[in-house]
Amino acid sequence: MPNLIEIDLRSRHNHVLTVYIDVEDNSLSRKWLLALRHLIANNYHLEKNYCWLGWANSDRSLEYICGEINRSIQTINAADLGYTINDIFTPENTVADDLGVDHNHMNQLHRYFEDLQGVSGAMSPYYTAADSVTRWHIRQLNLLCHEHESLVLSMRKLKQAPEWRRPSQLMCWLQSPRFALETEDYELFGIETINRSLGGVYVGVNKAVGKHHWEVFNDEGRDSRVGELVTSSLKSQTEAAGDFDIEWGRDPAAYPWQIKELAEFRIWLIENGFDPDDKSLTIGHPRVAQVDLVRSFGTTDYNIIWNLLANHLDVYKIRINHIEATYEYHWSDTDYQQQQIRNMS
Repeated sequence: MPNLIEIDLRSRHNHVLTVYIDVEDNSLSRKWLLALRHLIANNYHLEKNYCWLGWANSDRSLEYICGEINRSIQTINAADLGYTINDIFTPENTVADDLGVDHNHMNQLHRYFEDLQGVSGAMSPYYTAADSVTRWHIRQLNLLCHEHESLVLSMRKLKQAPEWRRPSQLMCWLQSPRFALETEDYELFGIETINRSLGGVYVGVNKAVGKHHWEVFNDEGRDSRVGELVTSSLKSQTEAAGDFDIEWGRDPAAYPWQIKELAEFRIWLIENGFDPDDKSLTIGHPRVAQVDLVRSFGTTDYNIIWNLLANHLDVYKIRINHIEATYEYHWSDTDYQQQQIRNMS
């Protein structure tokens, strides 16, 4: 097959599980595949510390993530940038009584990141003045914030509705070149694409600062107003890269509670001055490929798939036709921070 992607996942005991992905034929998928081939051919650094989100029993526990947030804050404060974060993050003060995310505290963390980094094309003076080590820690505030929120959601679902956990696999490469979205690409967005299929492959969001409309609606609630947010204004997606996400959760599209929530989301958009049918808002997730579940796992049963994946949470190799890249390193390597800083520099 001309557009087949193969990903080898490795277990702790070096057993390899191969995931087979069929690329779809649309304007965005063609641009994306070209960008992905460039990343593989040139052996870009895959971010293994931001790869598996929402896996409730992974080694990257809530305690570990909070510890990493505090470590980055300490480094930023010691850099004498003129910006000090007087805050500490623990499992106790980032998880609400109902086992959900304490959005006030986590939004504040995201605001620290926004202040320190700025936005694409308009980086903040703090980021400009920072050295490479401090820049790495500034970036971690954003990544760890999203990882924390995904983990808490899965931990809550594990107790209340385990079949509706939303584990995912984020394939992001450092310094991945971007390409501009064109008018025809926006047709793949829309409220209906908020529903993601099991094994669906989606172009990752561009790395601009800010939350998406759907995230704000879920985090802040039905009565929230965009002008009152702690985080910065919402931004449409104008660029993409070879990065992608694989959705490992179940598709909720046909369930009454999801239909009801999307209807309420449409009302929320209108009340906040947005046209819910405007594709240029880039709401949702544009799908560019689909995992062949039967070929990869021998089944479409999500429980079996989750159990297999949970024992193979390490991306080892990726192949596209005759192009291949191997990723021997791991996020738990003692020098992993230094590896990433070298690649960012």
